[in-house]
Amino acid sequence: MNNMLKEVQEKYELELEKAINEIKKSRAKLVMLQFPDGLKIYATAIADYLKEKTKAEFLIWFGSCYGACDIPAEVGNLNPKVDLIIQFGHNELMPSYL
Repeated sequence: MNNMLKEVQEKYELELEKAINEIKKSRAKLVMLQFPDGLKIYATAIADYLKEKTKAEFLIWFGSCYGACDIPAEVGNLNPKVDLIIQFGHNELMPSYL
């Protein structure tokens, strides 16, 4: 795991294992990743990690992303077709009290 990925995972719970499992379960070959502005600096590190773990190919959407309903209209026009879209949020981890 590279330093950029370690840095972002210290601040945010990205649920990368969940993403990996979904990519494998759906047998996605082309995956689009969407990030809010605060996470875009980590986009290539996350895509590289997911590619290493799944062998899928990744597109990174660098346009706006304001939540789960904000799917780029252009996705439907891509060739080859995108098999899966994964959107990341960026709420910092909440402290856990035991």
